[in-house]
Amino acid sequence: MRFVLWTAVMLGVLAGAMPASAQNGGRIRSISILGTQRIELETVKSYMTIAEGDLYDADRVNRSLKALFNTGLFQDVAIRREGDQLVVRVVENPIINRIAFEGNNRIKEEQLNSEVQLRPRTVYTRSKVQSDVKRMLELYRRSGRFAATVEPKIIQLEQNRVDLVYEITEGQPTYVRRIAFVGNKRYDQDRLREVLQTKEERWYRFLSSDDTYDPDRVTYDRELLRRFYLKHGFADFRVGSAIAELTPSREGFFITYTIDEGERYKFGSSTINANLRDLKPEDLQPLLVSEPGEWYNADQVEDIVQKLVDAVGTKGYAFVDVKPQVQRNRETQTIDITYEIQEGPRVFVERIDISGNVRTLDKVIRREFQLVEGDAFNSAKMRRSRQRLRDLNFFEKAEITNVPSDSAPDRTIVKVDVQEKSTGELMFGVGWASSAGPIVEASLRERNLLGRGQDLRLGAGLGTKRSSLDLSFTEPYFMDREVSAGFDAFVIDRKMQRESSYDASSLGGDVRMGYRMSENLRQDWMYTLKQDTVKGVNSSSIYVQEQIGSKVSSIVGQTLLYDRRDSRIDPTEGYFIRLGTDAAGFGGDVRYVRGILSGGQYFTLTDKVILGLSSTVGYVYGLDQRVRITDRFYVGGDNLRGFANGGISPRDSGTGDALGSLWQAVGSAQVKFPLGLPEEFGIAGVAFTDVGTAGETDTRDTTAVQQSSSIRVAPGVGLAWKSPMGPVSVDLGYPVVREKFDKKEYFRFNFGTKF
Repeated sequence: MRFVLWTAVMLGVLAGAMPASAQNGGRIRSISILGTQRIELETVKSYMTIAEGDLYDADRVNRSLKALFNTGLFQDVAIRREGDQLVVRVVENPIINRIAFEGNNRIKEEQLNSEVQLRPRTVYTRSKVQSDVKRMLELYRRSGRFAATVEPKIIQLEQNRVDLVYEITEGQPTYVRRIAFVGNKRYDQDRLREVLQTKEERWYRFLSSDDTYDPDRVTYDRELLRRFYLKHGFADFRVGSAIAELTPSREGFFITYTIDEGERYKFGSSTINANLRDLKPEDLQPLLVSEPGEWYNADQVEDIVQKLVDAVGTKGYAFVDVKPQVQRNRETQTIDITYEIQEGPRVFVERIDISGNVRTLDKVIRREFQLVEGDAFNSAKMRRSRQRLRDLNFFEKAEITNVPSDSAPDRTIVKVDVQEKSTGELMFGVGWASSAGPIVEASLRERNLLGRGQDLRLGAGLGTKRSSLDLSFTEPYFMDREVSAGFDAFVIDRKMQRESSYDASSLGGDVRMGYRMSENLRQDWMYTLKQDTVKGVNSSSIYVQEQIGSKVSSIVGQTLLYDRRDSRIDPTEGYFIRLGTDAAGFGGDVRYVRGILSGGQYFTLTDKVILGLSSTVGYVYGLDQRVRITDRFYVGGDNLRGFANGGISPRDSGTGDALGSLWQAVGSAQVKFPLGLPEEFGIAGVAFTDVGTAGETDTRDTTAVQQSSSIRVAPGVGLAWKSPMGPVSVDLGYPVVREKFDKKEYFRFNFGTKF
C-alpha cells in the first residue's frame, strides 16, 4: 500500500515538471463560463476553438483566448484547467448608454457624431474610443485648430452601462502666418499668393477660413500652381516641395513652396494623326485653334481634345481615344503637338447606380446624363454629365465614377454619389438704386419641389418708385423631355413721376417654354396677357394726358440666345448674341411688333484686366395704332450712364416729360481692372465709354416735341464691389456729347443685398 502511494506521488511530481506540450491530453468533459451578464453562455462557447469532449490542447486554448478578446465584447478573459473541466472567466465590456460632447463651439455636434464610430447601445472598447479621438482631432486640424484636445471620460451606470463624454478644448485657430516661394523668377510672391486658395492671416478675412492651415488645401494649392504655370506657357514647371512649419507656440504656420519654373514655351505646329478609317484629318483641322507663336496653354490643349472627341463622336465613332503628343523644341522654345486619334476600347454602360439621394428622385438625376444603359461608354459625355449634375445646384457633392463590371470585360458600371443640400430659400433684401430708390424685398423659393427638380417662387418688393408681387413656377423637363415650361403671375406698380409725370401699373401673367437647340444655342417662347394702366398723371402735357386709362395686351414672344461666354455672371472671355421678338395683337387692345438684338464680347487683356464690348438695338412698330407710352424705349440710366433714366428720349418741350421712342441703339466699352487691393475685398475699378441714341416718338402731333437721333457719348469711371451683403456699383459718368434737352445724371449708385 505504501509503495502504491509513493509511486502515485512521484508520477504527479514528474507531471508537474513536464513542459506544457507534454501536458496536452485528456478530454474536456465540461466548460464552465463565469462572469457573463448580458452574453449567453453558448455565445461565449461559440467563439472558442475548443469544445466539450475535445482533447485538451494548450495551443487551442490559447487561440480561444485570443478569439474571445478579438470579439471586442470582453474587457478581460482568463482560461484555466481544473482537472477535466475548463473554466473561462470573463469581464464584459460595458454598453454605451449615450455619447455626449462638451466644449465644442466651432464644430457642431451633428458633425462630430457623423465622424465617430461608436454609437449608443454598442459595446465600449478603449481602442474604438482612441480611434474616435483621432478622428475628431483630425477634424479640428482640418478646420485650422491644431491646438485642440479631446479627453474621453466614462460615467459608470448600473447594469454595466456607461455614459461616454468627450471633453473638448478647441484652442485657438492655427492661422497661416506667411506663405513664401523659392525659385520663382517670372512671377513675384504676391502674384503667386493670389493663385493659391490658402491665404495669409489678415484681419479682413474674418468671414473666411482660407487663412487657417489645412493640409488637403495645401495639396490642392500645389495643383493650382501647376495649372497656373502650364496655362502661361511653362510646360516644364514642377513643385519641388511644400513644407508647412508649425511655430513653437503652435499658433501659426509658415508655408514654403520650392518651385522650378523652367522655360516658357510658345505653340509650334499643331497636327492631327487620325488612325480611323474614313476619318479625314483636314475636316477636324479648324478645331485646332492654337496659333503658332502664341504662348503655350495647357487648358487650351485640353479644350481641343474635348472638341475633337465630340466631333469624332458625331461622325459615328463611339470608341475614340485622343492623346496629345507633345514635342518640346528647347532651342526655339516651342511645342509641337500631334493629336493622335485612335479607336478606344469597346466598353458599354451596363448600368448606372445612384446613391446618396434621399429626397431627390432618381429620374431627376438620370435625365442630366448624356449616357444611358447600353450606350457606348464615353468619358467626355461622363464629364459633361457630371457638370450638368453639379449645375443643378441641388447637391453639396456630386461625384461620378466608373468601375469594371464583373459580368463581362466590355461592360462598365457608372456610379453616382451625391450629397443633398437645402434647396429652400427664404430671402429678405434691402437696397437702394438710382432708378428705384429704397427697396425692401422678400421671397420664398423652393428649387427642388418635392424632389422633382421643379422651381417654385413667391416674391414681393416694396419701394418708393416700384412695388411688385409675383409668383412663378418652372418644370425643367416638361413631359419628361428636355423642354422647360412654366408660368408667372405678377402685379407691378411703378412711379414714373420724375421721368414722365405719371404712375403705371401692370397686372397679368405669362406661360413660357424653352429648349436647347445645341450646346450653346437656346430658344424660349412666351405668351403674356396683361393689363397696363396709366394713372396719377400730374402733367399738362397732352402727350401724357392721352395715355390715361387701361389697355389689355396679348403678346407672343420668343428669345434666341447663342452664348459662348465662360461665365454668365462674371465673364472674362467669349461672346453672346441674343435676339428677342414680340408681337402683340392676338386679342386685347394693343397691337405692335417689337424686336431687340443685343450682344457682347469679352477679352482678357492681361491678368484680371477684362475688356467688355456690348451693344443693343431695338425697334417697335405699331400695327394700325400708335405705340403706348409704356411700350416705348427709354435710354439712360443703367443702359447709358451719365444720363438719367429716360434722359435720352423725345420730350414734351413744354413740360419736359419723357415720351419714349420707337427705336434705340446703345453700346458700351468697359475695362475692368484690379485696384491693387486684396482679392478678398472683391473691389475692382472700371473705366467705360457709353454711347447711344433714341429715335422719334409716336404721337399725333410732334410740333411741341423735342427729339433728336444724334449720338450721345458719356465716358466715366466707377467701382464694382462684390460685398458680403450683395453687389454694389458706383459709377461717375460725364456726357461729353449730348442734346440740350437731355437729362444728365453724373453719379449713379446701386446697392442690393439678400440675407
